[in-house]
Amino acid sequence: MRGRTAPVTYGVMALCCLIFVTGPAAALNPVYGSGDELIAAQAAYFERWGVVPAELFSGAPRAVLTPATALFVHGSWLHLLGNMLFLYVFGVMAEERMGHIEFALFYGGCGYLALVGYATAHAGSQQTLVGASGAISAVLGAFLFLFPGARVTSLFPFLFFLPLRFPAWVVLPFWVALQWMAISRPSQGPGVAYLAHLVGFSLGFLYAWARYGRREGTYGRARVKPQPAATEGDSKP
Repeated sequence: MRGRTAPVTYGVMALCCLIFVTGPAAALNPVYGSGDELIAAQAAYFERWGVVPAELFSGAPRAVLTPATALFVHGSWLHLLGNMLFLYVFGVMAEERMGHIEFALFYGGCGYLALVGYATAHAGSQQTLVGASGAISAVLGAFLFLFPGARVTSLFPFLFFLPLRFPAWVVLPFWVALQWMAISRPSQGPGVAYLAHLVGFSLGFLYAWARYGRREGTYGRARVKPQPAATEGDSKP
């Protein structure tokens, strides 16, 4: 069965969902109250566990840990579900190819560096960054190198959301182009910026290229049978 040998992918998905539904962003836990009290609790929660670029380079030990903790915190239901969909679609095959331990280190390391990369480019920003987007973008980058011919079912808004199947080498570069086009768009509230997506994707692709080389990329195209998967062409991981 697909995904049976991907415990890290499923474990991360379960942990992210558990953290979200028990935290203030889901608005399900009565401990955080409602109305203005809930909004204040959400802001404090994101500031504590998310990355604040201006604080990251202050030298505070707690701030150095936030690029790791932020990978498991999400700002809304849409943020969470979009990220988990992408992780499921692309993470299972990537983990099966890399192996569990390597995939776990790859996921966490690239996710951490993606957030640090964004914070470096916006060192004076006070905006809180949360979410697994940087790490999942790295998974997409590695997937493109390892399985360029794997076909995924995509939903494109300008085609009336008709489900169409395209190889990864078509879908993922298109997704990267969307990130580039959106990078100048201002974001509101907590979330992972588009630059973090691009940093993560680049790190993932370069890692797969350096780790597996051209021979493994060919192996991924010729020998690994791609599985059908569904994703949204306009969603951001």
